[in-house]
Amino acid sequence: MAIVELVMPKMGESIMEATILRWHKKPGDMVKVDETVLEIATDKVDSEVPSIAEGEITEILYNENDVVPVGTVIARVRTEADAEVAASPAAPPVSAAPAPKSETRFQAVPAPRPEPVAAPASGEARFYSPLVLTIAQQEGVSFAELENIPGSGNEGRVTKNDILEYIAARTTGGGSIQQEPERQQATRETPQVQQPASGNLTTIPASNSYGGNVEIIEMDRMRKLIANHMVQSKQISPHVTSFAEADVTNMVRWRDRVKKDFEKREGEKITFMPLFVEAIVKCIKKFPLVNCSLDGDKIILKKDINIGMATALPSGNLIVPVIRNADMLNLVGLARQVNNLAAAARNNRLKPEDTQNGTFTITNVGTFGSLTGTPIINQPQVAILAVGAIKKRPVVVETPQGDSIAIRHMMYLSMSYDHRIVDGSLGSTFLSAVAEELEHFDPEKEY
Repeated sequence: MAIVELVMPKMGESIMEATILRWHKKPGDMVKVDETVLEIATDKVDSEVPSIAEGEITEILYNENDVVPVGTVIARVRTEADAEVAASPAAPPVSAAPAPKSETRFQAVPAPRPEPVAAPASGEARFYSPLVLTIAQQEGVSFAELENIPGSGNEGRVTKNDILEYIAARTTGGGSIQQEPERQQATRETPQVQQPASGNLTTIPASNSYGGNVEIIEMDRMRKLIANHMVQSKQISPHVTSFAEADVTNMVRWRDRVKKDFEKREGEKITFMPLFVEAIVKCIKKFPLVNCSLDGDKIILKKDINIGMATALPSGNLIVPVIRNADMLNLVGLARQVNNLAAAARNNRLKPEDTQNGTFTITNVGTFGSLTGTPIINQPQVAILAVGAIKKRPVVVETPQGDSIAIRHMMYLSMSYDHRIVDGSLGSTFLSAVAEELEHFDPEKEY
């Protein structure tokens, strides 16, 4: 007999914790190798965690909605094998604990619980997990109180246990944390908005009463993350949006002509998205400064061209999977990547690395019938391009024989860019270059 410990896996270099969404197994259930035990969520994607051993689930150490640091033991499996311990990804070193001869038990060396760390000074930022914020809002804990709760988590973070202990102590009259006079004055005079150093922006809204016939809908976890990310982006980057239009008649006619043969030959549907990505990649090579990020006063110019593709989920939320090294792919390769990532997003099969390291983003607002839009930059990038619906319109066509009016397939494009690094000249020139690339699409193009 052996006890195998299932730990919270590391889902990416920047991911330090994950939220348990749902347990698929309970104590006493049997589980096979690679069978899903639970679902977890990070600020990037939702993922399933499989079992690393076959046996019986003996313990589940955390509940649903708990935020758990990576490497922490979350469950134990009793196996029949009398073998060396199997370690799940990112598991900490393990050592054998004394046990009867009939059973060999393996346990991770427990990390010492850090001493509570005092809340940071008023000028510093502090991270709060969505679970802690939800509890604070439900229990009426003000932001000023939350900011002064000693945290026992990583880097002094307030954990679920910390805030529950505070609430319990406050209920019995012993948990009030006294604020300094200066802090009390600042609390009365300034809005309670927090900007954590970790990159997440969170707010604790005041309690409101709503009159009339209304329905209160609580945001789901992903919508809260999207909301925070969007507010953060607008506060970080001074947004400027430029607009252009393109005659994409040649591109539309080419796709109509080849789409059946393309799917038959390549086994992939050809949509407009890979054609847009192909045009963007060509223009990034001409204007590489739009493919960068900022670190203070340093410009980080990206040599890789990784195109993020905003994708709608069945829930109505958005996620941005990334086509890596898009400049190294031909049209067939781009079509395959677009289709695979879109399907993975819709079926909740994206991996954490599928949404990381994007350098430029495109969003197709035309999918929903919108003519154009003013997209918000996907941090830490400096630009995002939106393509609108393709509509037939009468336009003036210039020919050697003179001008004429013709029915053409027209599309609006818009690009929002960070005015700290991309000025109007570069932004407008790049956008015009993309429009021109689409307009001069080769109707005899091979694939």
